[in-house]
Amino acid sequence: MPDPSPASGGETPPRPSRASLRTAVVWEVLRDAIDRRVKAVGTDSLDVLDTGGGTGKFAVPLARLGHRVTVVDPSPNALFALERRAAEAGVADRVRGVQGDVHGVFDVVERGSFDAVLCHGVLEYVDDPAEGVRNAVDALRPGGAISLLAAGLGGAVLARALAGHFTEARQALSDPDGRWGAGDPVPRRFTADQLTELVAGAGAEVSAVHGVRIFADLVPGVLVDTEPGALEALLKLEEAAAELAAFHSVATQLHVLGEKHG
Repeated sequence: MPDPSPASGGETPPRPSRASLRTAVVWEVLRDAIDRRVKAVGTDSLDVLDTGGGTGKFAVPLARLGHRVTVVDPSPNALFALERRAAEAGVADRVRGVQGDVHGVFDVVERGSFDAVLCHGVLEYVDDPAEGVRNAVDALRPGGAISLLAAGLGGAVLARALAGHFTEARQALSDPDGRWGAGDPVPRRFTADQLTELVAGAGAEVSAVHGVRIFADLVPGVLVDTEPGALEALLKLEEAAAELAAFHSVATQLHVLGEKHG
């Protein structure tokens, strides 16, 4: 699967890139959810909120599909890059960047005004993850979809252990935030159960859980870059394992898809 930038009709999709290993599973699940919402509401253009959407990795491809996307991000530099990226893609009229964060999101957008909300790479850094998820769900219209992506605890433990840092791996297991030490750059990690509880507690029904980057961060980069067909094969392996609960506990990231109760 290439990066989440849909090719126009008749074009040959580009060869998968290393970056696609980080986005392909989430993009496929998200696009399917968006398509279902389009059919449910009977319109070709949805209102999408991307909290912490940064430079538009998902917002711009969604806008290219014809949807209206509002990106709320605390970084002025990221929003400037988003504006440039949207202009280069020819979708500047469908992408709006607003400075803010998920805790104060209703200072800049209205409650219940979106068909889908993305909350990717946000919960690790906010003061109150439960409030963040509640705000994301409250921004949805009834029946709207929430796409939640966060750092997985098991993936970090496995990575530290395979690197020979056994004490840090054990520390991550026992730390309430899943941190392996003072030098850990990620403030908080989650298990699949923790994320699904947050979504359910916010008034949404969990419809799917996927593991993301199950193998990609463990495979030597030189193998992927030099072995013919290795990248494509690894991508297919990631997609095949993503839905299997047995692999959620070792994924670098976890993706939860939910639907707001009607």
